[in-house]
Amino acid sequence: MRKFHFLPIFVITFLVTGMLAGPILEDASAAKPNTVQMIPESFSELADQARPAVVNIRTVKTTKDGGRVFRHFFGGRDPFRDFFGPNDNGPSREFKQRSLGSGFIIDKKGFIVTNNHVVEDADQIKVRLSNDEEYDAEIVGRDPNTDLALIKIKGAKNLTPLPMGDSKSLRVGTWVVAIGSPFGLEQTVTAGIVSAKGRIIGSGPYDDFIQTDASINPGNSGGPLINLAGEVVGINTAIVASGQGIGFAIPINMAKDIIAQLQSKGEVTRGWLGVGIQNLTPELADYYKVENGKGVLVTHVFEGDPADQAGIIVNDIITEVDGKPVATSRELSRTIAGIGVGKESIITVLRDGKEKKITVQTAKREDEKTMAKQEPKQDDELGLTVRSLDPELAGRFGFDETEKGLLVTGVKADSKAEEAGIQQGDLIKEVNRSPISSVRDFRDALENIKKGDTIRMLLKRGQSGFIAVKMEK
Repeated sequence: MRKFHFLPIFVITFLVTGMLAGPILEDASAAKPNTVQMIPESFSELADQARPAVVNIRTVKTTKDGGRVFRHFFGGRDPFRDFFGPNDNGPSREFKQRSLGSGFIIDKKGFIVTNNHVVEDADQIKVRLSNDEEYDAEIVGRDPNTDLALIKIKGAKNLTPLPMGDSKSLRVGTWVVAIGSPFGLEQTVTAGIVSAKGRIIGSGPYDDFIQTDASINPGNSGGPLINLAGEVVGINTAIVASGQGIGFAIPINMAKDIIAQLQSKGEVTRGWLGVGIQNLTPELADYYKVENGKGVLVTHVFEGDPADQAGIIVNDIITEVDGKPVATSRELSRTIAGIGVGKESIITVLRDGKEKKITVQTAKREDEKTMAKQEPKQDDELGLTVRSLDPELAGRFGFDETEKGLLVTGVKADSKAEEAGIQQGDLIKEVNRSPISSVRDFRDALENIKKGDTIRMLLKRGQSGFIAVKMEK
């Protein structure tokens, strides 16, 4: 699986789309305008118009054990501890982590859109405008699921907001421009095209990214994507670590509602159906007699939640929501999330080869509640926290949606699991050669191992493939 970097440093980015008038060509039969887009002579005017709305964001975060960068290089271990031994009686060391990012002004009151990962857990946020004026900013609201955040500055005058565009009308192949501070180099202008739309990169359940080859580098996080009309069509978020010239942006159409909710309520509420789901494979479609092969298989129904109350059952195939077809689990998740909490929807399912329409009243999706329903289990003896794998978690951690195993969501410091080399994000496939696909399987396997005996685990870890570890119970 490719690694994606969610840009931690500071930059501003604009994507530009639209049609430029090219020369009119005629063929022998009829005179028709040539619709092929030509390279613009200059992006100067667009850059000049957009610059006042683009801001630099600097943050300071206090972290223990060095934060993400520290863990990346040292694998979660303290190199000083390796030299000098454990110091359990001493206080944990704190680190000041500084980072840079970008954002853009959306109204004259001082509201600024950026990425969640730019400002998350920040102790201090400083915003610098294009005229070099600097202001303290406060977080209005964050949405980790889409990596969006809204911050606000006070006291700034004559702010120039950027207008919102329509990312749905954005076409592959249209020209884009990035203006920002890659690697801290402020007000840099780069150009490229929209390479693809609807990209899924495994960052979360609502992936739907715009891909561009406009130069996007560390520091561009939170910068706007702008079309040739000067409208924002996306928000730059990630780059491919192993690729050059490949960047991803959140479509503005998805961001608009989230930004509005953050501005009015400080949080985002999403619809919740209360089912575990997975995509239909050709074999499953044939087994359940789904003629067109389109739909989403219900693998679990949470007791007492909307789907359960409405009568949806395991092995139902969800094919439509309010008359609109759904073909994948991600499409269904996004559709349900966009439905207002407490509103009724008509869910069309196939059950035993027959179509059935079910009225469901959605509830509020709460991430803490959702995670709790996925059977989190902590084993204090080994120092592991594990959870059953579902399609959302599979996508987030880079596993196939049909993968079997138990996801490691936490490893306690100085535990047997950490000493054995188990890491957060590992997928437990076997314990002492017994297949593991649920928390119950894991618990039963451990109960069959006597105190002092060896526990052997087969793990799957991202691009590293299968890894075997052992520890004493």
